[in-house]
Amino acid sequence: MTSAIALGCGLVGHFVIERLLEYGHEVIVLDLNIPEELKVKQGIDARQGDVFENITQLPEKSVVINMLPGRIGDRVRPILLKAGHHVVDLAFTAEDPHQYQQLAVENGAVLLWDVGIAPGMSNMLAKKASELLGDLETVTIKVGGNPTKPDSGWSYMAPFSPSDVIEEYTRPARIMVENEICEVPAITERHMIEVEGYGQMEAFLTDGLRSVLTTIPAANMKEFTVRWPGHIDKWLNESESLDEEELLRAWKFDSSREEFTWLEVVAKSVQNQKRWVVQDAGQNGDGSMARTTGLVTAACALQFINKGPLDGCGLSPGIHPPEALNGRAIDAVIQMMKQHGVQFTED
Repeated sequence: MTSAIALGCGLVGHFVIERLLEYGHEVIVLDLNIPEELKVKQGIDARQGDVFENITQLPEKSVVINMLPGRIGDRVRPILLKAGHHVVDLAFTAEDPHQYQQLAVENGAVLLWDVGIAPGMSNMLAKKASELLGDLETVTIKVGGNPTKPDSGWSYMAPFSPSDVIEEYTRPARIMVENEICEVPAITERHMIEVEGYGQMEAFLTDGLRSVLTTIPAANMKEFTVRWPGHIDKWLNESESLDEEELLRAWKFDSSREEFTWLEVVAKSVQNQKRWVVQDAGQNGDGSMARTTGLVTAACALQFINKGPLDGCGLSPGIHPPEALNGRAIDAVIQMMKQHGVQFTED
């Protein structure tokens, strides 16, 4: 019996599929183009072609991992939920999946969304901080995937859909200020930070908080993207004169180039503070962002497959953010990441 269905097999999708195979599960893979090396692997049922044509022919009430690009990732959600599938959703979309709450409940389906590194692991750590410290004064999240060293150009490679990066740089950022959700321009509050082991980098506001704005009790919350100095100046000076195709070529991911992913979550209450740093530099040909993002996604999928989203993860039929997982499920995600060599520090 097939254990899971994977929609999309890009950099992150391919990594997630490999992890499911590693843990002994068979996978149906749907994508417009599927690499030959994946098609021939034992345990893979490759269904290449139009996803929207193939999605109606899936086994009933399966665990489905939505790893399609954001621009089409939302369009498959109502189809999956109407069929009663349980969905682990990595499609980073502007659309709020909570619009499908009633559809999910009516069909006994669960959709867990934003299951990456940030949002995703950042949400889970914010929840842990809230449980440890109580009501929070501030939550500050900083995250970036970057080359190990800057260069004379963009000093950047897009480890996932570059169009999603462009969206991140242009969409207004929602933040929490004194218990009120505010919308401010992206790429503001620019400042320099010290990234352990790499040196001075630049942080700036982006729209990454998403669900935690309404689920985590904190008076002030912000998320910052981290890049090498000069990257955002170049974006501000040149992006309007470049078309998207030029940027896609300039930011193309080079697997031969050393890179790293770094996440910091700092939460403060009136009297106490918690800080986590999650860091990875890639392994065995897999990039750090594919690993950190994909391990969160794969761990959530394995929880759905092995334990079930209801009793095992503490969820009910409906749409849920990653911080809705129970403590046991969150600890299982962190443990799987550590087992695969991702570094966690906590103080």
